[in-house]
Amino acid sequence: MYARDNAAGASDGQQPPSGAQVDAAVTALRMLADPTRLRLLWELRDGEHDVTTLTAAVGAARPAVSQHLGKLLLAGLVSTRRDGRRVLYRARGGHVRRLVLEALYAADHHLTGAPEHD
Repeated sequence: MYARDNAAGASDGQQPPSGAQVDAAVTALRMLADPTRLRLLWELRDGEHDVTTLTAAVGAARPAVSQHLGKLLLAGLVSTRRDGRRVLYRARGGHVRRLVLEALYAADHHLTGAPEHD
């Protein structure tokens, strides 16, 4: 259910994370620190979408959406597949989807004053 439960090679809480793990995590968190990229990943959390659909959903210009998707792709947070002439984007796995959801849930708790929980 949680990342540590089913990820091969992930830290079990006993060992500190490796430098490579920290670097990859920092890159992912930097990508989430942009409002447009966070909105894109929110849209991709439960399915595939093309650039046109994502542009309409996040209300950004098509070139900006394409650039953000390129950054997310390089960071390993999204993957693509071709469908004829279209390129479809999707969040890359459950870890990415849960990371996005948890970040937004934490923000909601902060904004609403909802009690914290584990």
